[in-house]
Amino acid sequence: MKKLAQALVVASLTIAGTLPAHAEEAMTANVARITADTANTIAVNTIKACREKGIPVSVTVVDRNGIVQVQMRDTVAPPVSLNISKKKAYTAAMFNVKGSQLEGRAKGPLPTIGEGLAFMAGSTPIAAGGKMYGAVGVSGAPDGMDDEACAIAGFQSVAEDLEMQ
Repeated sequence: MKKLAQALVVASLTIAGTLPAHAEEAMTANVARITADTANTIAVNTIKACREKGIPVSVTVVDRNGIVQVQMRDTVAPPVSLNISKKKAYTAAMFNVKGSQLEGRAKGPLPTIGEGLAFMAGSTPIAAGGKMYGAVGVSGAPDGMDDEACAIAGFQSVAEDLEMQ
């Protein structure tokens, strides 16, 4: 019995010595997310920023995976603007850049993928404190740069608080 116990100890140590040591590597990932209230604040302030310019828009706030958290359409914004704002937000989240920075890719192979991408101005990532939270997309203005300015204003309304997280 004593020899069996010794053999088991030796076998256990031998096996343990051959396994890779990854004790320092985390086995889970903590993902930063904005709350529904924060996403709603971004959306409301985005619409307010465009209203100040006399532009009725739709806004979509997505999480870092491009999943909609909040979608709003101002009273007289064109119905088609809802879907466009969603595509703009999704694209900004997937590439982590403003929509205006992607306009040159509209002629490349990516738009043919059919993933609901929109390579045009009108969106901005929601990133602060070294964390990517998602994106905000806007549609309804005659010019995508106006949409993008409103998206940035909506994000800026919470940016300082997010930096402190």
